[in-house]
Amino acid sequence: MLMMVVTLSIGLYVGDLHRPNIDPRIQDWAMVHRMAGLATALVVVLVNSIVMTYFVGTGRWCKEVVETYNLNRELIRRSTAIKRRAFPWTILAMLAIVGVSALGAAGDPVTRRPATENWVTPHLIGAMAGIAFIGWAFIQEGIWIAAHHAVISQILEEVRRIRTDRGLEV
Repeated sequence: MLMMVVTLSIGLYVGDLHRPNIDPRIQDWAMVHRMAGLATALVVVLVNSIVMTYFVGTGRWCKEVVETYNLNRELIRRSTAIKRRAFPWTILAMLAIVGVSALGAAGDPVTRRPATENWVTPHLIGAMAGIAFIGWAFIQEGIWIAAHHAVISQILEEVRRIRTDRGLEV
């Protein structure tokens, strides 16, 4: 979130690069904005990829442990339901940052494409909306991670009970 806010702040400082007689120092900050935007997009995709990997791995773990210890299959259903609720947020957050980046590229005069100035305002609006949406997606992902952790804790508690009852190491 911090990276997105910093990148937006730099972009607001740079302003519209299509105006005449731009100070060369602003051009330098425009390059910083581009690089910060690229780094931010990669981090947002990375974080959401980690969340997806977490749910794939722990979901599989839940299934294997429930089957191995013959636990209530409702635990598998709950794990799968939570994963299905979290996945759309991860995908949409990644698509949102790609969209913001695409709008930024469309509005960049360095590309020397015609009519790039028409994309400056959509990029600004998209960046603000994207930050808000991705922030909300991160909150939702955190909620689903916590809910899944509760399922994992319940599975661990059941396994601990079974292993203790059987005189096995816990």
